[in-house]
Amino acid sequence: MNENPVQLIEPKRHGDARGWFTEVYSEPAFAGLGIDERFVQDNHSLSRPKFTLRGLHFQTPPRAQAKLVRCVRGRIFDVAVDVRQDAPTYGQWVGAELSADNGRQLFVPVGFAHGFLTLEDDCEVIYKVSDTYAPDCDGGIRWNDPQIAVDWPLPPGAQPELSPKDVALPLLADFVSPFPYDGRPLAPLA
Repeated sequence: MNENPVQLIEPKRHGDARGWFTEVYSEPAFAGLGIDERFVQDNHSLSRPKFTLRGLHFQTPPRAQAKLVRCVRGRIFDVAVDVRQDAPTYGQWVGAELSADNGRQLFVPVGFAHGFLTLEDDCEVIYKVSDTYAPDCDGGIRWNDPQIAVDWPLPPGAQPELSPKDVALPLLADFVSPFPYDGRPLAPLA
C-alpha cells in the first residue's frame, strides 16, 4: 500500500507486433495500492492549443471528488496541490508528465486541487471522478498563485490559454479549506 495520498500509476502494457494492451483500471488492483474510491463518472476533455491550462480545480464536501487522470492523446503536465487544512504539506504540489505514449495516470484524492497544462496541440484527457459534477461545490485556486509556485513548463514569457473562470479563481491565502487532513503528508511522486 502506498502511503503517499497522490499516486503516479504506471499500468503495465502488454505489447506485440499488433500494438499493446493495458488494463487502466481494476478495482482490486487499485485497492492493493490503497485506492478504494468508487468512481461514478468518466470525463473527457479536448484542449486544442498547446499550453492550455485547466485548473487548479476541486469540488468541496459534501460532493468532493477524487480523480484518476490520464492523457490519451498528446502530452500534459499534471499537477496536484495539497489544500487539506492543517496538513504539514498544505500548499505544496507534485506534478508529472502524462502522455498517450507513457500511459501514466495520476490519482488525485479528495483534498487536493488538480490542474494540467497541455504540452502539445490537440491533447485529450480522460479522468474518472468519485462524484458527479455539483456546481454549488465547484471551487479552485489560481494557477499562478505565488504561495504555491507551481513550476509550469511554459516557455519564458509565454502565457497559458485560460478560461475566464480560471483567471478569476482566488489565491490560496483567500481560501478557507473544508478538507480535513488525514495524517498522510504529500510526498514526492515515485
